[in-house]
Amino acid sequence: MSKILLLEDDANLNETMTEFLTEKGYDVLSVYDGYDAQEKLYESKYDLLLLDVHTPGINGFDLLKEAREGGVLTPAIFITSLDSVDDLEKGFDSGCDDYIRKPFVLKELYIRVDTLLKRGFFHESKECIKIADNIEYDIKNNELIIDNETVSLGHKESMLLKLFMKTEGEVIAHERIYEHLWDYDEEPSDTALRTYIKNLRKMIGKEKIVSIKKQGYKFITEK
Repeated sequence: MSKILLLEDDANLNETMTEFLTEKGYDVLSVYDGYDAQEKLYESKYDLLLLDVHTPGINGFDLLKEAREGGVLTPAIFITSLDSVDDLEKGFDSGCDDYIRKPFVLKELYIRVDTLLKRGFFHESKECIKIADNIEYDIKNNELIIDNETVSLGHKESMLLKLFMKTEGEVIAHERIYEHLWDYDEEPSDTALRTYIKNLRKMIGKEKIVSIKKQGYKFITEK
């Protein structure tokens, strides 16, 4: 289950967004003040930040800019009624990944959140991630490279490998993998998942993807 930190000082909008995203299967921690968000940001790990711009305490722009300077790579969406190009530029300069302008419909919110969480790597300075001495993943081009040759991956296999690389060393529950690989209108398949795991193991090595009985999988790379 993806964990979201929501900063929105409008109580009604905050409650509406929290209920909606929770119904969609996300774990949402909502706050109303910039300083509260700043505190919560360093208390736990989040998969996405939803930040209102004009908030009590520290504003969304300054909050995210400070977080990025502190090494926080979590993807972020600004929620704002601002619509000038200068404000847009300031937001992206602060380190955001997307904008959603008020007023918005909840379906748009879901589409932006879901798309961003599935995109891949965020604010990563490296061009490639090393998986083994002879295997690496090209972040920019979304390509698996083995012995200096590009290896073709299916769409869901690519999504699964990226999820593993972003969560290296963590035990990833089957439910989280289902949520990541299959859209809300698709039926998750345990048989298909086992096939994707089998195919990836053939390419990168069985020892890289460890099955944890009744829990999920753990991805391990060589350092």
